Amino acid sequence: MSERVSPAFGILLVDDEPAWLRSLAMTLERSAGLTHLITCDDPRRVLEILDGDDVGVVLLDLTMPHLSGEELLALIAADHPGVSVIVVSGMNQIETAVRCVKLGAFDYHVKTDEEDRLVAGVLRAVRMQELQRENLEMSSRLLAGAPQHPEAFSGIVTSDPTMRTLFSYIEAVARSPQPLLITGESGVGKELIARATHQLSGCRGALVAVNVAGVDDPVFADTLFGHVRGAFTGAEQPRRGVVEEAADGTLFLDEIGDLSIASQVKLLRFLQDGEYFPLGSDRPKRVKARVIVATHQDLTAKEKAGLFRRDLYYRLRTHRVRVPPLRERKGDVPLLLEHFLDEAARSLGKKKPTAPRQLAQLLAAHDFPGNVRELKAMVFDAVSVHKERVLSMDSFLDAIGLRRGAPAAAPAGEGEGEKNPFAGLERLPGFDESLELLIQEAMSRAGGNQTLAARLLGISQPALSKRLKSYRRG
Repeated sequence: MSERVSPAFGILLVDDEPAWLRSLAMTLERSAGLTHLITCDDPRRVLEILDGDDVGVVLLDLTMPHLSGEELLALIAADHPGVSVIVVSGMNQIETAVRCVKLGAFDYHVKTDEEDRLVAGVLRAVRMQELQRENLEMSSRLLAGAPQHPEAFSGIVTSDPTMRTLFSYIEAVARSPQPLLITGESGVGKELIARATHQLSGCRGALVAVNVAGVDDPVFADTLFGHVRGAFTGAEQPRRGVVEEAADGTLFLDEIGDLSIASQVKLLRFLQDGEYFPLGSDRPKRVKARVIVATHQDLTAKEKAGLFRRDLYYRLRTHRVRVPPLRERKGDVPLLLEHFLDEAARSLGKKKPTAPRQLAQLLAAHDFPGNVRELKAMVFDAVSVHKERVLSMDSFLDAIGLRRGAPAAAPAGEGEGEKNPFAGLERLPGFDESLELLIQEAMSRAGGNQTLAARLLGISQPALSKRLKSYRRG
């Protein structure tokens, strides 16, 4: 794969002085990592270049032979209104600057200004172009309704419309250099989304994943940025950090909500400047890597509580997706069940068992606090102990806590978030009344299947049938 240039669109530098063009190109590449540069020393060729190449930003000198910068600016605004034009003049004249802005210039700089100011202005224009293009891409993807590269999401088993919309969004932002924040409960498959994003990104480097939960600041800095020889006691050899390993690729930081404030500062500096210092070194390194972060925590609440830096939070949430929990996409349960039965059978060297017809109904009634990961564990456990052609439901009932002899639930007050179902009632329901309500709930959860409802209640199917007939007669 060819080396990826930055940004995805071209930056056209126009000046009749070749020496200035070379100097400006070197400055933008060295200071900002911008490599997709096109130079032109004849203003008469500019419109031809814009017609033939994908150019997003133009840096335009004002004083040039054959065609002045102001004349060219007006032509660009008329024929290519989506291009951001930055005027770079040798004169510091307010009237000229105002006139250029009225003609459609994005910004105005003087050649004698500090180099950093011009670089910052170019980066602002690049960022604006990227946002505009990403918005257009997202609109077209979402209107299309289906991902254009479904193979990138082949590892995610789903038919849920919300997940399909999420896939379209990921396709739209995959090539963006800005960070992506993935939120969702534990076990929903956030890393699978990160891997799909990397696959669609066009990055030629690798995806490097790091779980930062419980990592203290020195270990975090060493893990991310590495160290030089002699940086600390025992550092006998230099060590590359994961940032360098992810060069031209993707750096995936999982459980970012657990990062300490000190480590957040280091990460923010890297995201802002693209530079970092290995431990023990005073020479900065520059690496381009797409950053994807994930967390099961509420970063908005953590930021308001002062546990997560606001500047880092807003830097990370430029693009963000929430992966819905399994209880919000119950239609995926049968698909996932079949998928994990196949996977478990292959992994354990067994023939794939047949799932009982009632199993999908039983699982659909479960909330799955552990999400897809919990379902996978259930299936692997059941397949590992099964011996007959039809898969036993016993291990699933044990896991959900519905089989006779299963461990009793903790007494009220011992479990977290437990509620008293009788709180607020003026009178307790009678035994017969409670039993009828319980049977109605079991039948509702079982989708009207008496065999499954009987299993949920821990009684025989004939006993349940007898009860139902008595209620109908009554």
